[in-house]
Amino acid sequence: MSAFRPHPGRVLNAQTLASFDAVSRPSYDRSSASVGIVHFGMGNFHRSHQAMYVDRLMESGQELDWGICGVGLMPQDSRMREVMEAQDCLYTLILRHSDGVLQPRVVGSVLEYLFAPDAPEDVFTRLVDPAVRIVSLTVTEGGYLKHPASGEFDTAHPSVLHDLAHPTSPKTAFAYMVEGLRRRRAAGIAPFTVLSCDNLQGNGTYARNAVLGFAELVDPELQAWLGQTVAFPNCMVDRITPATTDADRTVLNNECGIEDLWPVPAEPFAQWIIEDHFPAGRPAFESVGAQFVDDVQPYELMKLRLLNASHQAIAYFGALLGYTHVDEAMRDEHLRNYLAGYMAKEAAPTLGELPDIDLPDYMETLIERFSNPHMRDTLVRLATDGSNRMATFTLPAIRANLDAGRSVDLGAAMVAAWAQFWEGIGRGQLPRTIIPTDEHAPEMVAAAQAQQDNPTAFIEVDGLFGDLAGRERFRAAFAETRTLLVNEGVRATLERLVRNV
Repeated sequence: MSAFRPHPGRVLNAQTLASFDAVSRPSYDRSSASVGIVHFGMGNFHRSHQAMYVDRLMESGQELDWGICGVGLMPQDSRMREVMEAQDCLYTLILRHSDGVLQPRVVGSVLEYLFAPDAPEDVFTRLVDPAVRIVSLTVTEGGYLKHPASGEFDTAHPSVLHDLAHPTSPKTAFAYMVEGLRRRRAAGIAPFTVLSCDNLQGNGTYARNAVLGFAELVDPELQAWLGQTVAFPNCMVDRITPATTDADRTVLNNECGIEDLWPVPAEPFAQWIIEDHFPAGRPAFESVGAQFVDDVQPYELMKLRLLNASHQAIAYFGALLGYTHVDEAMRDEHLRNYLAGYMAKEAAPTLGELPDIDLPDYMETLIERFSNPHMRDTLVRLATDGSNRMATFTLPAIRANLDAGRSVDLGAAMVAAWAQFWEGIGRGQLPRTIIPTDEHAPEMVAAAQAQQDNPTAFIEVDGLFGDLAGRERFRAAFAETRTLLVNEGVRATLERLVRNV
């Protein structure tokens, strides 16, 4: 976040809220609302999605006891604390329609924000509060402390080792939850429900694995109790939410007279499908557009393997084509055709039954959403934490197609573009402005550069690919696409790949 400075006296807060007539804003009494949800990782996605649904409920006159307490864990979250304190936890959600219309709404469902590194006991106090019945999280794929290849909870992760040594000042959401649940048990307070809202197939299962995996290291008896009493529902979340820029702040100021330090841009589309398993109670999200189901897996698989995997393809092929923004990349006919082919030929066949879903229409809608020229979403955002995202979104589909005897050419091509992306970064052939944050970056750069001597060095990184390098059809398809990318270029490679679809 840049150091944008508003004019004095114009910042959005509780005192100035009533003066902003040009935007939709809470009509409910926030002073009558109370915290029922603690949320770890209050970034843009949470504020455009879950907090928006809670705000809708409150605006309809319901559920004022389900307000949100946001918790920041990372050092950089101190800036969010400053903004939330300055604005009384208010912020503006700006929906960007494809025709250029902006639809702003001041969201009031966040009632409190805690910066955990400076106030861990305040976080524990909230977690032990009987009024808190849901603890949710958006900590990205990498935040689940899972091994990239096995998917199991990584008991040797440095953050896990830190939290075991510092139980009252941990770094991870899961250590906070375990200690909070331990204290609730000691006080005779029923446990809260843990609700993951991250883009992971079986996100509730991963949250369960992390909570129980950490608890077992702390106290096996506690772990057994948590396994019997705590619910971890799965859910599928969907809304494209770019990073905030100074342009967003300026437009909001110029067009609406609001000086918001950290507004949230998002697309109009939003979807939330949730497994209905909340023993401690839940908000009536179904009354404001969410859908509760018995089994969320088919829907989350659809979203992860179609939308999220396509995002990875756009990121790496788009960067190799010289693009910076998603909508720019989507104007490239070769990339659009590749995406349509990948979704139809290699992603869709890995999905099961999808009640009430028109899959061809859904895929066509994705292309339209990606192409929205007013989103200005960046390729670097899509590529951030790519090692975890590819392991979650793309590699499982490749494995499923290999097991079923289906083609993996287009999936392998996505991996080859990923490898060429990191090779280009390592050799200084791509601009520094598109380099994403990724904990495995040094390892990937080294493996990608080694491809000149060993064409499949990249996919031989066991920590990322596991046994995939040993699957001959995948290995051959990867090597063939890499050769095409090197010898014929990106567009010619994409054209050849799509020609065979």
